[in-house]
Amino acid sequence: MESIFANATELLLLLFLIITFLQSGIDKIFDWYGNLSWLKDHFSDTPLKRFVPILLATVLLSEMISGILCAVGLYQLLLMDKTTLAFYGAIMACVSLLMLLFGQRMAKDYEGAKTVAVYFIPAIFLVFLLQA
Repeated sequence: MESIFANATELLLLLFLIITFLQSGIDKIFDWYGNLSWLKDHFSDTPLKRFVPILLATVLLSEMISGILCAVGLYQLLLMDKTTLAFYGAIMACVSLLMLLFGQRMAKDYEGAKTVAVYFIPAIFLVFLLQA
């Protein structure tokens, strides 16, 4: 119980990233063709248009790795008071978000890019907290 209060900020941020990335990854798995169709249209006027299926798979893998590392990191932080996997999860989450930001900027979807930036703030803050 002491670990919960001592690491409340880190635990809450990990939960935020777990929910964000596992839900997003699971959505991509269960609605692959819907996501693929939407993204092909979204990137139709960009140099990325031919690569949408492989990029979607890359983002899916990145998001799932982020969510899983954050989940195991949460467990590790709670029970062992170690932050290694949580730190790796937070870094992977930032990398995932940077990939998404790049895509939004390429598609000239500036509103979408702003949304990604909002998610990046807590993710990078978690990296900051865990590297100290």
